Amino acid sequence: MLRHSVRVGSRRLNGSLTKGILNSKFSKFARFQSNTTEQPETVTIVPAISKLTPRESYDKDLEASLVSLLKSRHLIEATSSDDLFELPSTQKFTLYCGADPSAPSLHLGNLLPLMVLLQFNLRGHDVVGLVGGATGAVGDPSGRTSERAQMLEKDRVDNVSKIESQIKGFLENGITYAISRNFPLQPGKIIIENNYNWWKSIGMLDFLSTYGRYIRISSMLSRDSIQSRLQSQGGLGFNEFTYQILQAYDFWHLHKTHKVNLQIGGNDQWGNITAGIDLISRLQRQQSEEVENTSKTSSSAYGMTVPLLTTPSGEKFGKSAGNAVFIDKSMTSPYQLFQYFINTPDEMVSKLLKIFTLLPTEIIDTEIMVEHESDPGLRIAQRILAREVVDLIHGIGMGDKMAYITSFLFPTPDQPFDDHISANKLIENFDKSGILLRVKAPPAEEEIKLSTILAKVTGKSRREIKTLIRSGGLYLGLERDKFEDPEDVVLFDKENHLIDGKLLLVRIGKQNYYVVEFY
Repeated sequence: MLRHSVRVGSRRLNGSLTKGILNSKFSKFARFQSNTTEQPETVTIVPAISKLTPRESYDKDLEASLVSLLKSRHLIEATSSDDLFELPSTQKFTLYCGADPSAPSLHLGNLLPLMVLLQFNLRGHDVVGLVGGATGAVGDPSGRTSERAQMLEKDRVDNVSKIESQIKGFLENGITYAISRNFPLQPGKIIIENNYNWWKSIGMLDFLSTYGRYIRISSMLSRDSIQSRLQSQGGLGFNEFTYQILQAYDFWHLHKTHKVNLQIGGNDQWGNITAGIDLISRLQRQQSEEVENTSKTSSSAYGMTVPLLTTPSGEKFGKSAGNAVFIDKSMTSPYQLFQYFINTPDEMVSKLLKIFTLLPTEIIDTEIMVEHESDPGLRIAQRILAREVVDLIHGIGMGDKMAYITSFLFPTPDQPFDDHISANKLIENFDKSGILLRVKAPPAEEEIKLSTILAKVTGKSRREIKTLIRSGGLYLGLERDKFEDPEDVVLFDKENHLIDGKLLLVRIGKQNYYVVEFY
């Protein structure tokens, strides 16, 4: 969270919110300059997008070899061939990355290979997002010390649908995001596939008789993901042992049907990727009649892996208190995503700007980071990073709305909040944040204790609320006044407790806010 300097009054909240509170003055706000039709507001401390993305600032990135550029932007860990660094810009790829439906949403770790797909797609390459509707039933042993729990078929099918939509939505929104950042693009095709569509018609005997002779057990056994599990206490099931064959066949199938010649995956997918390259190579040698063109540039298969992104302490990036940071807004709200990135450690922010945004490398290195390092306490780089990621994932302008909300909830000396506040304006900005609750107001004639209302909107028990009030840990209203009610006698009053009679603002402790619209 941003450095907190929230004013907390000590008086008892027993009067109405005055117009003076609503019209308090601090520093000036500026208009956010972008290519969008609606221009949300942001504070002047964060540079306007137009200043960070002039068209000519992309020239150096576009002149470089794309693979070399992605390497410099921390998006590539390993490649199956150094040829990828030397291939001319006219060489077109069709590349894919896959995701198994092991969860109902992709998380930040999944975005690294998708960012590679996006970077290629913006330059005219076709991309395929593959969801493992079939392979998800088997389970990938890569990067795991034990077998995954068996998932219900209903849940797997539901997850497939969600992840298909997320991959497609991310890539399409990525194009819109690129346009808003003046990126000179020539997008290729976006294709979404589910490998269940071909595996459902493949019989085991047919598969073994046709492809089994091209698969080498010695190669399968030598892969790190297999060796580590064979040496573990739980061992390895045959289902997981054969997973690499299934993924290898997926690569071959996509190679035949969509001319896919480059697979992208995480570091733990290296064995599975090379299994696919090996299968394609063997099949091309033995069944060259099935391939239209056997020249190296058109039919050779390649693989690339993205690095495992970790925090300075060595934890997986994207994990917060044991929970993944998801791109599904119902699981990780846009507000929570913004807060996650605004908390980025200084030593990581340059790397994450290069990984998760399309901002020109030169602008990141010579402007954003130089400005940031001149006064790290302002957290300018983190503010830009949070805005860019939220815009990329949740839509243009959403990042600035979350900046507005953050500035409102957590004003600081370097970013005081200054805007003429009304309940309607707050509701408009909080509407898509994922933290606005809507509650039916009790009848005017009904007498209900405020502590009962607070328990309802926070999900806490009456006893917990009373304890918070007694300890001085609960605050209400725009001025974050400490609420005192030792006898638990204060009744809920729309005129006194709500902003404009419709919006309740509650803070518990230093960071936990509840914003509630009563209707």
